[in-house]
Amino acid sequence: MGGAMRHHWLLLGACGWVLLILMFVSKFISFRAIDDYGERVGGQSWTVPGTKLVKPNPASIIEKKPKPSDQPSAGPTAADWQAVAERRVESLSAVCRNSSLRNLTHVSIGKFVLDRIFVCDKQKILFCQTPKVGNTQWKKVLIVLNGGFPSVEEIPENLVHDHEKNGLPRLSSLKPQEITHRLSTYFKFLIVRDPFERLISAFKDKFVKNPRFEPWYKHDIAPAIIRKYRKSHRDSDQAASGLHFEDFVRYLGDVEGRQRMDRQFGEHIIHWVTYADLCAPCEIHYSVVGHHETLEEDAPYILRAAGIDQLVSYPAIPPGITRYNRTKVEQYFSGISKRDIRRLYARYQGDFHLFGYPSPDFLLN
Repeated sequence: MGGAMRHHWLLLGACGWVLLILMFVSKFISFRAIDDYGERVGGQSWTVPGTKLVKPNPASIIEKKPKPSDQPSAGPTAADWQAVAERRVESLSAVCRNSSLRNLTHVSIGKFVLDRIFVCDKQKILFCQTPKVGNTQWKKVLIVLNGGFPSVEEIPENLVHDHEKNGLPRLSSLKPQEITHRLSTYFKFLIVRDPFERLISAFKDKFVKNPRFEPWYKHDIAPAIIRKYRKSHRDSDQAASGLHFEDFVRYLGDVEGRQRMDRQFGEHIIHWVTYADLCAPCEIHYSVVGHHETLEEDAPYILRAAGIDQLVSYPAIPPGITRYNRTKVEQYFSGISKRDIRRLYARYQGDFHLFGYPSPDFLLN
C-alpha cells in the first residue's frame, strides 16, 4: 500500500513538472511571436546613419494614425465620404485665401506643374503626381483606363515609370486651349500624406534602398549634399557612409543655398518638392484630395466619384502600410537639431496647413 502511494505521488509530481515546463515554453514562444510580428509590421529596424538610436517603448511600436476630424470612421458610407471630401476641399480653399501663407501655398501653373499632371481623355480625368504617396498604383489605374492593359495586375512594374511607353500623356504635351479646357471640365484629384513622413519615405527609397537602381541619387546628388551640408566630412568616406538623414534635412531646410543645387539636380528633386510646387492646389481646383493615411477608404470612393469604379479596381493595399507611424518619425528626427527641424518645417508649413495635417509639435518644441 505504501509503495503504491509513493508511486502515485511521484507520478503526480512528474506531471506537475511537465506542466510547468510546457507553460514556460509556450510563454517564451508567445513572446517571440509578438516580437517578430511587431518587427515585421512596425518596421523598427531604423538603423539610419547620422541619427541616434532610440529604443522605443514596446507599447508604442505600432501607433495608430492620428484621426483628424475630416477622416471617415470605420466603414463610411458614400454620404460620409462625400462629406469628408467636401470638408477637405473647403479647408484647402480657406488656407489658399489666407494671405499670410500665400508665399507657401500659391504657385503659378507653369510647365513644371503641367508635367506632373497625367491625362485620361477617355474618362475625362486628370491626376497630379505627388511622389512617395502611392502614386505608382494610381498610374496603373490610368494605364488600364487608357486601354494599355486589361487590369492593373498585368502591368509590368518597369513599364509604369517609363513615361515614353506607358501611354500616359502629360498635360504639358497639349496645346494651351486644350489644357484650359481639361483643367476647367475634367475630374481632377491628387493624393497627399503627412509631409515629414513623405520625406522619410523619399530618403529611404532614393538614398538607402534605391530599388529601381537610379545611380544618380547615390553618385551625384548624395555627394553634392554631403559636401555642402555635412559639418565634417572627408571625400574618402562619403561613399562608405552614404547620405545621412541629418544631411538631407539640412539641405531641404536651406532656403537660399539649395536653389542652385536643385537646378543642378533637375527633375530628380520631385520626390521631395512640396505639394504646392508640384500641383498648384490653390490655382487648380481639384475635385478630390485623397489622404494616404485613409487610402483604404479613399481609393474606392475616388473611383466612384470619377465614375470609373465599374471599369477598374485599385490594387490591394497591404495591411498597415498606410498607417501613420509617429514612432518612426521620432526615430528619424531624434539626432537632428531643433534649429534644423524648424527650418525644415518652415519650408513645408504650407503643405501641413493646406491638407489639414497637424503641426509636428512633438519635434519642434
